[in-house]
Amino acid sequence: MAEKTNNLDLDSLREEIRDRIKIFSEKVISAFGDNLQNITIVGSSLTEDFKPGQSDINTVLVLGRQSLDSLNTLARMARSMNKKGVAVPLLMTSEYIERSRDVFGIEFLDFQLTHKTIYGDDPFASLTIAKADVRLQCERELKATLIRLRQGYIAAAANKRLVRDILASAAGGLVPLLRAMLWLKDIDRPVLAEQVFTKAASEFSIRADSLIDAKKWRHKKASLQKSDVTSVFESIYANVEQLAFIVDKLEV
Repeated sequence: MAEKTNNLDLDSLREEIRDRIKIFSEKVISAFGDNLQNITIVGSSLTEDFKPGQSDINTVLVLGRQSLDSLNTLARMARSMNKKGVAVPLLMTSEYIERSRDVFGIEFLDFQLTHKTIYGDDPFASLTIAKADVRLQCERELKATLIRLRQGYIAAAANKRLVRDILASAAGGLVPLLRAMLWLKDIDRPVLAEQVFTKAASEFSIRADSLIDAKKWRHKKASLQKSDVTSVFESIYANVEQLAFIVDKLEV
């Protein structure tokens, strides 16, 4: 087991997460043994968007086989992981990844853009993803976002704090969607969220300022006037409508 933990590739990780990832990985390797094929870090913890003390560290574990025992193993670790800011890992198998490229193209594209495999072979680098599948997923997700915005606003009964949180969640969720839409048009995808919004604004004629503001609310609960929240809601809703219209007509 010591030989396996010595194979961890941690040198390129940012200092703020290196020790936590080392402890987490050693526990996972010990718990899963030969059933564990690789450990991959994904998302903001690898970028300048990471906010220590606020952002979670997200990982993907690829297993040779999945079972209820696998879930129970991680369930026993959940409390200690949460204390160290490590989110519950995504559990996958190689077969699951291969057979899910058509339905999770947006997510896999994001993993390909920002990931670091620290144990085992990279499960995402060589994935090929069909543009037609990604276009359809983008359309479905954008139209679902419109529904969530409408229903969320009604359920919040115009409570500005609840609406603020709905908008922060929507803005965060749009980041991978916008990256995928840029990919569909063969445009380079920025890693940082604010740069994604800015590039998407120029390519798709949307307003970046409201998205940038709302994304910041996730980590900074600003004191806002009701008129501010209403204005941002209208802007983000119009953005999503515009994006849904564009991707509906997009030929790939």
